[in-house]
Amino acid sequence: MKWGLLGGTFDPVHTGHLRCAEEVLEIFNLNRICFIPASKPPHKIDADITSFHHREQMITLAIEGNPVFTYSDVEKRREDKSYSVETVDHILKKYMEDLELYFILGQDAFHAIHTWKDWERLLLLCNFVVMTRPGYEDRGLKGILPSDFASQFIYDDKVKGFRGPTGHVIYFRGVTFLDISSSDIRQRASEGKSIKYLVPESVRHYIMKNSLYKNL
Repeated sequence: MKWGLLGGTFDPVHTGHLRCAEEVLEIFNLNRICFIPASKPPHKIDADITSFHHREQMITLAIEGNPVFTYSDVEKRREDKSYSVETVDHILKKYMEDLELYFILGQDAFHAIHTWKDWERLLLLCNFVVMTRPGYEDRGLKGILPSDFASQFIYDDKVKGFRGPTGHVIYFRGVTFLDISSSDIRQRASEGKSIKYLVPESVRHYIMKNSLYKNL
């Protein structure tokens, strides 16, 4: 089994998230993409985030009808902040025998990965897929990761990625980035502007029904 893990705040989940997930699924021939909303993102203030309940409901609505898109509330079950290394640990311990894991993130997040908890161990636990924008010049890992750590990864031409000492690979892959951001959607909703076609219709109706983002 080959799973992709796509984490984030998803406040709200939008069409850009879904399209990128679809393309990564196709590129790596994955069996599943699992959306994992952060309960308490370490880099964000709790007061600025919509409740986990609303965010998970929107994800459930957004992926409804797609059998290869799933959702996990694993980070909701932890009382502490949401750390990716702990999420990956949990999933691998539960399914390790027959699971090949691909952690999916954008290039901006990857460039800041050295600020994540136990980032060195995280990069050795599973495969990484760094989604890049069109025109992005792949300069490898130098300048992103400390040179002593980056030197452990050797480019493997067969898989077009950087293979580390544990056998896992860091891939850079171009995807169709739709110029959509959750913060822009929240701002539009707060101003009473249309968010149609930025989010799935079911998510748009949920936002309107629950008056989300009105008090920004």
